[in-house]
Amino acid sequence: MADSEKNNLFYVCSLIEFVARVTKNKRGVVANCLGPDGVAKELKDASVNHSLSFEQVGEEVVERYKIPQGDFETVENCKYSVPSYTDIGRLYSIMIMDCAKPGEETDMLIKIFSSVISDYISNFNSDCYYQNPSYLEESFKAGKLL
Repeated sequence: MADSEKNNLFYVCSLIEFVARVTKNKRGVVANCLGPDGVAKELKDASVNHSLSFEQVGEEVVERYKIPQGDFETVENCKYSVPSYTDIGRLYSIMIMDCAKPGEETDMLIKIFSSVISDYISNFNSDCYYQNPSYLEESFKAGKLL
């Protein structure tokens, strides 16, 4: 994967995290609303969109993919310092690059964001998001925290 593709993947993962926080959805809801075609489009557009604010692009994504408001609050009830959406986006992009076969990054993105591991990562009252990505990858493959 070329550096520009890695940067685009990081951007889209951060965007999904941002939109999920704004709409109060599980990350898988957002990824599934985009679907494979939407994820591919956002990856393609990432090199241009990264120069825009996440607020602007996020609002466009919510509108374009009709992402509903949810009730999965991860930030407001957090007792600790909340990691930034780019910190979490970096974690997801590393996991996707490590788990996906070349050319299957889009499908892996949706699988990882839709997995139970994503819910654990989103629990900012735990330390799950600080764990080593390889541990989270193995937990993802097992379908549970190891």
